[in-house]
Amino acid sequence: MDTYILVLIKLAGYLQVALCLGSLFIPKLLNWKSELLHLSKINAQIFWTYAAYILCINLFFGLISIFGAAAFLEKTFFSKSISAFIFLYWLSRILIQFFYFDTKSASQGLIYKLGELALVLLFVFFTVVYGWVTYSNHF
Repeated sequence: MDTYILVLIKLAGYLQVALCLGSLFIPKLLNWKSELLHLSKINAQIFWTYAAYILCINLFFGLISIFGAAAFLEKTFFSKSISAFIFLYWLSRILIQFFYFDTKSASQGLIYKLGELALVLLFVFFTVVYGWVTYSNHF
């Protein structure tokens, strides 16, 4: 069982790194340069700062999962805390996707729909993996 979850944690890590690499194309795909012109300079700068924070968090979640997968299963305060934090992070991302984002104004092409589906599936996968790790750490 531990071998299986270790593989899933590492896979989640690699997928989070891949998500970060793919995220580098988001500004171009969603035309952020033009869209952000409608904001004040400070609001645009805050937007870019938040985007960078999210990218870094996702990257470090991936790196921690790749290089520290076994540490997630040690049932220490740290492993319980980090697995719970990552689980809640991805769970909240799914909830935001379905209950907050208004996608009516988003591009409706096939590539965008497939991209959204891929992202949602990734978020669900991350939530399940880290939820399982969190559950395993507490019981």
